[in-house]
Amino acid sequence: MERCDFLVIGAGIAGASAGYELARHGTVVLAEKESQPGYHTTGRSAALFAEGYGNAAIRALTRASRGFFESPPEGFADTPLLAPRGALMVARPDQMEMLDAAFEETRATLPEITRLSAEEVLRIAPVMRPGYAAGGFLNPGERDMDVNAIHQGYLRGIRARGGRIVTDAGITGLAREGDGWRVETAAGSFAAGVVVNAAGAWADEIAALAGARPVGLAPKRRTAFTFDAPDGIDVHVLPAVIDIAEDWYFRPESGRIMGSPADEIPSPPCDAQPEEMDIAIAVDRIEQATIFQIRRLASRWAGLRSFVADRTMVAGFAPEAPGFFWLAGQGGYGIQTAPAMGKLAAGLIVDAAVPADIAGFGVTAAALSPDRPGLARQANPATD
Repeated sequence: MERCDFLVIGAGIAGASAGYELARHGTVVLAEKESQPGYHTTGRSAALFAEGYGNAAIRALTRASRGFFESPPEGFADTPLLAPRGALMVARPDQMEMLDAAFEETRATLPEITRLSAEEVLRIAPVMRPGYAAGGFLNPGERDMDVNAIHQGYLRGIRARGGRIVTDAGITGLAREGDGWRVETAAGSFAAGVVVNAAGAWADEIAALAGARPVGLAPKRRTAFTFDAPDGIDVHVLPAVIDIAEDWYFRPESGRIMGSPADEIPSPPCDAQPEEMDIAIAVDRIEQATIFQIRRLASRWAGLRSFVADRTMVAGFAPEAPGFFWLAGQGGYGIQTAPAMGKLAAGLIVDAAVPADIAGFGVTAAALSPDRPGLARQANPATD
């Protein structure tokens, strides 16, 4: 039986970033049930670094992550992790009250955003259909993220610090043994002082194996696709364009346009696949808003984004299962908050405290605790 200080379940961005930070403090095994890390969600993400996205706790964790992305440790990646993009929120005439409220809320933490008239929206995003948008606002600070470089940097860093990544290692059993855990996987048995549950959409199922109460995790499917822009359109200079109600969005992606209905369809944990109806809805909405005529898709995919009731991540030890640490509920924020969440998880596990630099952004252990009100006893609509 292999022994380690920390066994992290799940090699997506949550487990990889936590394993990277924990490897400073002891031996790490990262156990992934698939044959490659990040197969289900991280590998299907085309993320924006968006400091105005999510609730107050998510925004604080995102701000706390910016320094890492802008100046990663030496050797972490060969290319920049962030690239300029900008995000344009747009509203139809009937959505202007929603736009007003979103602008004021966002400006409270991002004073650099700019309110735009209908004419200015067309100037910044000339692919918009004239007359569709009555106004909008631009956040110039939102940036593209190189998700693969970020994920691979964490995995490479774990190995460089002496950790091990084990694939095809689905968890088959978890049991307390002495003052630690015995972990049975499809790739063998492990003895670990601490188990970190970073299993994404499967985190409640892993908790059940450990005898821990579920946190009410609700996996939700999101669909995306790419298509070619019309001739004469330079996609590289376009911002991400997002409907103020988040009913659709599009953005440049590898020389094409990526579109999505921004859907959140309840789903059991699974290898999510796109459904034709979701794609048709998104195509219709984007064609109504723009001059695009989407006749052929270059690619299509779907992924799961897992939330708890208050849409804030869960990080902390399960009170009823000593040494079992939750790191779940990343929703659509896992990539942009990974540096802060990885460091925070290691701080809570090793020192029982939020690291001072992250706490300085207003992040508290209580806000992320798996024992906070309303979570552990929530039903899971995807499986109940």
